[in-house]
Amino acid sequence: MSRPPLPDSATLLLLLKALKLPAFVDAHESLAEEGERQGWRFVEYLRQLVVLELSERERRRTERYRKQSHLPAEKTLATLDLDRLPAKVRRRLPGLCQGDFIQRAENVLAFGLPGRGKTHVLCAVGHELVQRGHRVLFTPAFQLVQRLLAAKRDLELERLLRKLDAFDVVLIDDIGYVQHDREEMEVLFTFLAERYERRSVMISSNLVFSQWDKIFKDAMTTAAAIDRLVHHSVILELSSTTSYRSDAAQKRNAVERADATRTDA
Repeated sequence: MSRPPLPDSATLLLLLKALKLPAFVDAHESLAEEGERQGWRFVEYLRQLVVLELSERERRRTERYRKQSHLPAEKTLATLDLDRLPAKVRRRLPGLCQGDFIQRAENVLAFGLPGRGKTHVLCAVGHELVQRGHRVLFTPAFQLVQRLLAAKRDLELERLLRKLDAFDVVLIDDIGYVQHDREEMEVLFTFLAERYERRSVMISSNLVFSQWDKIFKDAMTTAAAIDRLVHHSVILELSSTTSYRSDAAQKRNAVERADATRTDA
């Protein structure tokens, strides 16, 4: 059986584009030249191209997931001041960044007064999870509630819940920071109940559980929400630290006073 004729360079380029192999398109000629210099067998040349294509796909996927996550770009593990965190939180961080809790459909709940770094800690974990190929969505609680409520009014709540279900983790920031009415809290409870034992949530809150009746408005709904969240969860307490923003303001004021003293002198 005779072999089909080999395509010319222009035809090969079109074929690779049709197969959606952009790394092949970009690198097949340079790798062919490298292979000739190194004396590669054809299978090695093909292996190099495949490895490059897979690596580029992973890079593009990670970048796509990072954009879809809406995570604050500056709140990463590299910018997190670990020395300010309680020892228990520091010990927990490496395991959380590995993402094993996702396979167990566990939740991560961060509590503390304003300015204690709750959001930064959870976002830092979120960035690490994205890097490991997980889909994460960051959303302030009030935005999520309004999105759910609008979907319910438009009879699209089920579709939105399915869309959110595509994310391995939904990071809800500042739950309870802004008080909502009963209808808004009902859709939030629906969302949490839908993900229970199936998908993970990460939540930051300045309200301890004993104050969550301010969020869900009645004792029964509050107890049911807490029960679902805590059943499989990691709880991070950050109340023992001082406020990042307060400390930053004090340092800034100290620098300004020092500058003023030097100017007066």
